[in-house]
Amino acid sequence: MQRNPEELYELGPAAPGIAGAPMLHYLEGFIDAGTGGRLLAEHLLRTFPHETVARFDVDRLIDYRSRRPVMIYDNSRWESYEPPELALHLLHDQGERPFLLLTGPEPDHEWDLFSRAVLGIAARLDVGPAISFLGIPAGMPHTRPLGVIAHATREELLAGHQRLPTRIQVPGSAPALLELRFGEAGRDALGFAVQVPHYLAQAVYPPAALALLGSVTAATGLDVPDAELRETADRTNEAIEQQVEESAEVAELVRALEQQYDAAESQQAADAAAGLLAEGEAMPTADELAAQFERFLAENQDRTDPPEH
Repeated sequence: MQRNPEELYELGPAAPGIAGAPMLHYLEGFIDAGTGGRLLAEHLLRTFPHETVARFDVDRLIDYRSRRPVMIYDNSRWESYEPPELALHLLHDQGERPFLLLTGPEPDHEWDLFSRAVLGIAARLDVGPAISFLGIPAGMPHTRPLGVIAHATREELLAGHQRLPTRIQVPGSAPALLELRFGEAGRDALGFAVQVPHYLAQAVYPPAALALLGSVTAATGLDVPDAELRETADRTNEAIEQQVEESAEVAELVRALEQQYDAAESQQAADAAAGLLAEGEAMPTADELAAQFERFLAENQDRTDPPEH
């Protein structure tokens, strides 16, 4: 029996003047090194007033036993329950240009129906391109510019963006399936993946969100302030540099990564993307580097988190 995707969501009254508006989406649950995607989504919702355009039925889509919602117990009684929310929000940038943001937990069930539901909403609202963003771990030092890899449903959408020139098999995700289904339906979609130093992949790393914001605004023309993210990123980098200075072992590992990165930058882009190693040059494995640095960061975890505002 053909299932109706409209059963998965409630759509509010159509907002005027949003035809062609870009639809950003970040679904938490898959890979997101440095929490770059989450930080950017939170930055957008914190910066601009927003209203909910559509809300999805999380009881059907989320496995609560895998990601248990928060409940508050206070003095012999249950006080509150915080159900997860998967929703599409309408925002306006500094120039009052509308855009949408789909955010919440990545569905555990009914991916195909969920994809058709999002496609249906996009068609009904006549929105512009769907754009995803997240962080991925990479063998690079934090002292070099973060690369952002782009992928899209049409070659023209990749103009001016870095790409990964290879064919690989990876675990699927709902955001990736959304991009695939949008392309099959003839709609534009693209995604950005910022390359986060692998030894910082488990940390909160605001520079990743800042890099993603730059790519999203370049692709959409949205006017989004970045001062808050930039200040937090600078403080985070300062804290990391202080930790590096306090450990000769960590400093040596960072220098090794810098040398490999710089050597790879002098070669062809394909060689650089293949692993950031100069030909014939040996270095500790990524796992070895990450294990040593992560041990050091774990001892100083209270200092690697971004400073409070």
